[in-house]
Amino acid sequence: MQYQSFLIKYAEIGVKGKNRYLFEDALVTQIRHSLKRVEGDFIVSKESGRIYVNAESEYDFDEVIEAFKCIFGIAAICPMVQVDDNGYEDLKKQVLSYVEEFYEDKNFTFKVNARRGNKKYPVNSEQINRDLGELVLNTFPETKVDVHKPEVMLHVEVRNKINIYSHVIPGPGGMPVGTNGKAMLLLSGGIDSPVAGYMIAKRGVKIDAVYFHAPPYTSERAKQKVIDLAKLVSKYSGPIRLHIVNFTDIQLYIYDKCPHEELTIIMRRYMMRIAESLAAESGSMALITGESIGQVASQTMQSLAATDAATTMPVFRPVIGFDKQEIVDVSEKIGTYETSVLPFEDCCTIFVAKHPVTKPSLKMIERSEEKLEEKIGELVETAISTVEKVWC
Repeated sequence: MQYQSFLIKYAEIGVKGKNRYLFEDALVTQIRHSLKRVEGDFIVSKESGRIYVNAESEYDFDEVIEAFKCIFGIAAICPMVQVDDNGYEDLKKQVLSYVEEFYEDKNFTFKVNARRGNKKYPVNSEQINRDLGELVLNTFPETKVDVHKPEVMLHVEVRNKINIYSHVIPGPGGMPVGTNGKAMLLLSGGIDSPVAGYMIAKRGVKIDAVYFHAPPYTSERAKQKVIDLAKLVSKYSGPIRLHIVNFTDIQLYIYDKCPHEELTIIMRRYMMRIAESLAAESGSMALITGESIGQVASQTMQSLAATDAATTMPVFRPVIGFDKQEIVDVSEKIGTYETSVLPFEDCCTIFVAKHPVTKPSLKMIERSEEKLEEKIGELVETAISTVEKVWC
């Protein structure tokens, strides 16, 4: 027998007070949007602290569960049987039917966990626990009660209808995307930035992205790799508008005019300026990067401070305290790792200095940037006006 209903549980949304309904509505919208991508017809509804999904046609169970696992805001997914309240004796029959149909092997320990959400129901939760526990034991002698570490936790919720479930599948947690503003992700072809985008989206932030392309030094395959990464992140974040910036002329000009040990910092500063301009245009309130302290020369404390000084927007770095293996672990979990390690270089690796400065002086960097004044404004304006936009 296949489950026809799901109880969707949330965690953090439950402490939002008078604004909770806004977060619930956003989560319902996200669930409806995600289920459009799977086969089947579904009705999504909510009822004081509960969100339900009911299947109205045949569907693929595993496909639906995978869709739920990509929706931020979901703490747990509970496949369940939902029945009308036709009295206490009928409830007992429904619970026995559930155990009979969903547990072919009855040799398990169990505990009944009843919750009486409908306070008008004539039997209280403790009495329901005792009665149903005794009923299951007597009907299925192979079972045993274990109130401390049961193999099966049999949940019975008495509300407007009665929910019966025993499987609780962890969701991704977080907050529904779009409930906490919008930000612009600087997306490269590496491992770190897709993880950073995923982590910020998990906090309810809608994300756009910007990629700095440097043809002919970076190939079309490098660009396609970043598009593919944006599509993978969008499984969790919702559609991402990717801004592809032709950065070649700016990089060559910086390479020609500035000290080579400062190349990476100065290029990063101009990336931040361009990203900030695109972010403001798209309604984003912050920038997101995948930088981690000390990972490379451009990510020392001094380098990050010099980079931040180029923009007035806040810069969020969700993996700032992660080591590389921790970032890799998340990238493998969300499915971006295999794409990130494809051997197509981005513009940052093509123009890297042999001996980059690790403790840059902001005054020295700004003095070097003065050498760019003749043409840099025009080059930046051209790069912004010729941005290619791709929905991922």
